[in-house]
Amino acid sequence: MPTKTDLEEILTGEHPEVVLESIEPFSRLMMRYKCAIMEVETKLRVLNAEFSVQYDRNPFESIKSRLKSPLSILEKLRRRDLPVTLEGMEQLFDIAGVRVICSFQEDIYALVDMLLAQDDIRLIEKKDYIQHPKPNGYRSLHLIVEVPIFLSQEKRYMKVEVQFRTIAMDFWASLEHKLKYKKDVKDPELIAARLRACAEQSALLDLEMQKIRHLIEWGQE
Repeated sequence: MPTKTDLEEILTGEHPEVVLESIEPFSRLMMRYKCAIMEVETKLRVLNAEFSVQYDRNPFESIKSRLKSPLSILEKLRRRDLPVTLEGMEQLFDIAGVRVICSFQEDIYALVDMLLAQDDIRLIEKKDYIQHPKPNGYRSLHLIVEVPIFLSQEKRYMKVEVQFRTIAMDFWASLEHKLKYKKDVKDPELIAARLRACAEQSALLDLEMQKIRHLIEWGQE
């Protein structure tokens, strides 16, 4: 098992001569997270295929996934004052991440319900930033789930963060993320206020597009 010093060297990449015995357990853990991402993606794509046959439309537009980088893992462990060990890493819930982009808000909730209804999915945490946006205007629905992965000699549950957004929410969040890291911004309070206003406008657009779809499909508001 890697010591704190060993794992820190692996995560920073400053000492590539760290012995193989230290690297291998870390690599095995990261492989498990990668497999968990594939499991969640497969489940969502199967639901998408079933939904498209049943309702003649797809509940989501795209899926993006990412595995947290070693440096990001190290920074988060330090920020949360967790031990720089494999056990410390397993206390982080977002090393494996999947983002699902939907056209409409109601499709987000339908897809979440279908995913959580599967008997091998364990819900650890749910945060609905659509109904309860963050102060900066951020909207999304976040799940932390445990999903089983089946290896050659074991079955193991791994945690994955799954984010659900509409196209408008994702567009806003991507631009806000880029803008907030700009240096020497004049009048940051004004910028923050305008970003919040843009988030409100995006939310209104989501609702209006959903109403239009209802008018087209069902002839009702």
